[in-house]
Amino acid sequence: MNDLHRIVSSESEQLILVDRDDNEIGYVSKADAHDGAGMLHRAFSLFLFNDAGELLLQQRAPEKRLWGGYWSNSCCSHPRRGESLDIATSRRLLDELNFEADLEHVYHFCYQASFGDAGSENELCHVYLGKSTDDMRPNDSEIAGVRFVSPAALEAEFKSCADQFTPWFKQEWRELKRNYCKQLERYCSLT
Repeated sequence: MNDLHRIVSSESEQLILVDRDDNEIGYVSKADAHDGAGMLHRAFSLFLFNDAGELLLQQRAPEKRLWGGYWSNSCCSHPRRGESLDIATSRRLLDELNFEADLEHVYHFCYQASFGDAGSENELCHVYLGKSTDDMRPNDSEIAGVRFVSPAALEAEFKSCADQFTPWFKQEWRELKRNYCKQLERYCSLT
């Protein structure tokens, strides 16, 4: 099957339930993890920058259960039962964008965000930084579009059309800028 159209996730895949200290406490289907207010599960978000210091954004495929059609950070997903974060982040980069990257773990945090009656994210999310590649090929079963944006342009968009972005992306970007400037400035200029 063509890598650009393959289905790479399902509502039945087993996600890792965690406590607020990121200790594994069980497993549940992706569907159940996102029903109602959601169940706290392990997740990750990747922020990938090109050589010009621009951040790769992805527009989530419209068919996604939660925040379909919204713009978000470069790549985000969940480790599956039995997967380490290293394996899961590499797998998902290949699944969504068809490339590999060295990633730097920066921090993790818990958040919960509801998307009407469709369900919620309730995640302990690990945030990574890395470099993008020019030869990426987005998988359209996951991604409706991609684009690069400078940090200054991103800030302007957050002010003018914040409702077009996923809630975790906005929260993670604020936290990176506020508390992890030194790490972030290895990839982009914030001035």
